[in-house]
Amino acid sequence: MEQNRRDILAAGAAVAAMAAAAPNAIAAQQTGLPGTTRFYEKGNVKIAYQDVGRGFPLLLIAGGGLQSRMAGLVTSPFNPIAEFSNEFRCIYADLRNAPAGESSGPLEIDRPWDSHTDDHLGLMDHLGIQRFMVLGFCIGGPFIWNLLRRAPDRVVAAVPAQPVGFRPEAPTVLYDGSKTGWAPELMKKRPDITEDMTERYLTRMYRTNADFVFTATRDFVRSCQTPVLVLPDDVPSHPYAVAMETVSLAPKAEASIYPWKESKDTIAQVVRHVRTFLGAHQPVAA
Repeated sequence: MEQNRRDILAAGAAVAAMAAAAPNAIAAQQTGLPGTTRFYEKGNVKIAYQDVGRGFPLLLIAGGGLQSRMAGLVTSPFNPIAEFSNEFRCIYADLRNAPAGESSGPLEIDRPWDSHTDDHLGLMDHLGIQRFMVLGFCIGGPFIWNLLRRAPDRVVAAVPAQPVGFRPEAPTVLYDGSKTGWAPELMKKRPDITEDMTERYLTRMYRTNADFVFTATRDFVRSCQTPVLVLPDDVPSHPYAVAMETVSLAPKAEASIYPWKESKDTIAQVVRHVRTFLGAHQPVAA
């Protein structure tokens, strides 16, 4: 157990180091997005987004923690834009205040998770979309559970892929990665944001009452009637135990195969599972 703990903490340090280098790495990968970037503005919030394909709306959320942005979808274990835009209307955006992205807005220290959910729902309102499905990688997991909690009548089905969760053996891994990666890069871009502000924001997001999926309680997950397909992972910031606990608790949840990222064949199998799941829960046009 002690060796496992050391391995987890060492891996967490590696994740933090990669997060610190991520803005420059992602900046070199801006190609590959198929759509035209547009902007949705509400007050002092400005969200860069693309809207590609036709069909029932599918909100896509890139991984990368607080550095989540559209380009991250292209380099995910599978590219959901390429896979699903022939069947669904795919909508995706840079996360507010992702340093290498084009979305910006206030750092809402007292409500970090909800501020991003405001952006997701606000974008769908802007596009005139009432009901939609959602697929999100990494930090998209907590965002999805927050969408299900706040707008259960709007989210038809959800796919958390490699979802973020709280790992008791490494309780600060998400905080540490954002502290060394996201925060310094954001402060370079936004002189109005101070170290104290980022510290309080990250503390509220990842350390205050940290547990489970961060944005929803186990009681809520037990009561959730939305169909959910979980694609589990097991790295320090994506705990397998939490992903599978959501599957065991949510009445209409199921899991993909695991592990699934190790080969093209298993990735293709999971993509087929996602396609079947989304197709099965897509509302039938009247």
